[in-house]
Amino acid sequence: MQFLRSSRMVSIGEFKDSAVLFHGPDNKQLAQNIIQSAKTLANEIGEPDSELIKLGEITWGKFEDGMPNLFIHNVESIRGRDVVFLVSFLNPNEFLSQFSVLYSLPRYLVRSLIIILPYFPTGTMERVEEEGQIATAYSFAQLLCATPVGIGGPARLIIYDIHALQNRFYFNDSVIPLLVSAVPLFLEALKKNHSHEKVVIAFPDDGAWKRFGKMFKDYQVIICLKVRDGDKRVVTVKEGAEHVKGAHVFIVDDLVKTGGTLRECRDKLTELGATNVSAYVTHPVFPQESWKKFVAETSPKCFTQFYTTDSVPDIAEAIRGKKPFQVMSLAHSIVENIFKY
Repeated sequence: MQFLRSSRMVSIGEFKDSAVLFHGPDNKQLAQNIIQSAKTLANEIGEPDSELIKLGEITWGKFEDGMPNLFIHNVESIRGRDVVFLVSFLNPNEFLSQFSVLYSLPRYLVRSLIIILPYFPTGTMERVEEEGQIATAYSFAQLLCATPVGIGGPARLIIYDIHALQNRFYFNDSVIPLLVSAVPLFLEALKKNHSHEKVVIAFPDDGAWKRFGKMFKDYQVIICLKVRDGDKRVVTVKEGAEHVKGAHVFIVDDLVKTGGTLRECRDKLTELGATNVSAYVTHPVFPQESWKKFVAETSPKCFTQFYTTDSVPDIAEAIRGKKPFQVMSLAHSIVENIFKY
């Protein structure tokens, strides 16, 4: 059984029965969106009565001392089935609970296990620059590698827009990391909403350009750079300054935290004559509610639009419906990747 979506052929013939989807305590809404997307897919392939993915249930309780009290309902039904576990490790209070479930699922003789990790939370701490620093990206990868190998082989781990591609080498053969991107969702939004404009893509640094530049072959590209000016570091345009004037420029990166670099890039691009400046990031991390600096009501000249995804569930809900934010769900992409890989 196959279907075609976004010009990619995806096979689902190897799945004997409905895949069972479990989700961590912070990913309820995204899990429901995935189920709905699977129903849409069933209609698209002409099998509206097929249940391609069904939702499993876990009780995420706590004992009196705060330790996890967990229960997988109807656990006998997952033997010999393909299981998907949607996790979020943004909340340290839920680490132990989710890893406990993750380590348990293969022991129930599931046919295959796919782990969906929309955001790899320690990805920015992937290298050591001086003695004493700890690359927590490696530590986190080792925790995921402790997932037991099941009867169908190692678990597949699907991660969206990891900060540094070399992080894949932190994983051993106990899991198979599959690094995918949410940028195709943004490209669809550009074609749908901005085809009448002169759209130019800007990257805030060489790292973003190396990660995403090949995905924007149909667009003119600007590469920004931070350089030292006395005691300060200021943003300048390294390449593509001639494309700025009169354009709607979209700054593209994998994640945003406080957003200082994005705002500095916006100011520079506006100074060079951009008609509008917008942004796209896959992961809206925004610690300490720093997203409020971008809300149109308080910062009307900040960004024309700000596209992002629901890879960080609580932030996605906080910014949904607030201009200039446009939250795109990863659900369709996740369904694609479940059956593609």
